[in-house]
Amino acid sequence: MPADPAASSSTAADDPGGRTARWLVAAVALAAVVPVIYLLGTPHNFFDLKIYMSAMRWWAEGNPLYDYAQADRVQGELYFTYPPFTALLMRPFAGLTLGATVTIFTIFTVLAVIVTTWWLVAPIADRRGVPRWLAAALAIPLVFAAESTRETITFGQINMLLVLLILGDLLFAVPRNSRWAGVGVGLATALKLYPGIFIVYFLTTRRWREAAVASASAAVATLLAAAIAPGDSWRFWTHELWATDRVGRTDYTGNQSLFGLLSRFTVPDKPDQLLWLALVAVVAGYGLWRASRAARGGDELTGLALTGLVGALVSPISWTHHVYWFIPAVLVLADAGLAQPPGWEPSGVGRRRRRTLLVLAVVIYASVVYGVVSFHDWGVKPVPTDSPVEFVLRNMYVLLAVLLIVVLPTRHLIREAPTNSVPRSGVPVTH
Repeated sequence: MPADPAASSSTAADDPGGRTARWLVAAVALAAVVPVIYLLGTPHNFFDLKIYMSAMRWWAEGNPLYDYAQADRVQGELYFTYPPFTALLMRPFAGLTLGATVTIFTIFTVLAVIVTTWWLVAPIADRRGVPRWLAAALAIPLVFAAESTRETITFGQINMLLVLLILGDLLFAVPRNSRWAGVGVGLATALKLYPGIFIVYFLTTRRWREAAVASASAAVATLLAAAIAPGDSWRFWTHELWATDRVGRTDYTGNQSLFGLLSRFTVPDKPDQLLWLALVAVVAGYGLWRASRAARGGDELTGLALTGLVGALVSPISWTHHVYWFIPAVLVLADAGLAQPPGWEPSGVGRRRRRTLLVLAVVIYASVVYGVVSFHDWGVKPVPTDSPVEFVLRNMYVLLAVLLIVVLPTRHLIREAPTNSVPRSGVPVTH
């Protein structure tokens, strides 16, 4: 007797275990692909971390911290460029072997990626009725495959510490109205300055107390460093901070900022400062306006993603490991593009628009996995951009970030109301 199609369909629908098994197999397959991507991409052999450790040993021997310099075939000379507060946190590593330091940094970064990814996907998994562990098992390998994560790990960077502090603030302390809200952003700013864009975000969203706490936290950390290392602190804040040539060539393809894009047109001369400032004003103004609207609408994830992308664009130097913020942006696109779970009202978001958002999520994710420097050798000498294809390849993150600032959807929290009841806030839908 032929099988009843309706019965087969019902059986498939009632087989959550089989569906879970298929997703788990997909997660394992993704995890198996990640090491291959790391091997194919350019291995940096913890180059930046070695500079930090050499600078710490130089400093521990009584030399001025910001006199340390190391030759580099691409960038010329590289220096220790972090604020003195960061140097104080790194100073204990001067007494450790390089192998121990690499192990500690790598383990911390891996754990930070796992924790922050869990934070990002857990609320969406809960709303969609997907087990948190399964959503995380799928998402974590995807995050490890992105170039920003690869560069953070293989260079030995501290970027995931900053992400951990920022997301902890914005996803937990701020929504809970904690008295500590703002401390994470403040400490991240004291460590590497560019997270200061999130203090501006607090101001644009009228979170005055959080902005004050963040500013005070950054100031206290900076003053603590100044009390312990007054000479190096004075030198950093009065001179080294403004010397952008200390961190490398601004035209290098790894610098995915507006200033980097302009520099690649004008090598060997620097781009017009007024043009750059005008672009910064437009991008920062519009991007932060959209971020504040998203936050006021209840979509903190879109707000922080937009703010992070704005920060990467307006900073004079934004290396590829700084541009983590494509990760939450892709998550927003995917969540907005997927059909809403049963019982949730899509609020006019048509099937065509959802399909467009999903396609955009796939394109952007594929782009950040391929990256701008992992599979290209852009040479040692400064070379201006001289073709449309090269322009796109060398400025891919800049172009995608600008696109996202314009099109990243804001998901408003509206749930379909039961009969004879008032609508409740609850789930993102896009506008």
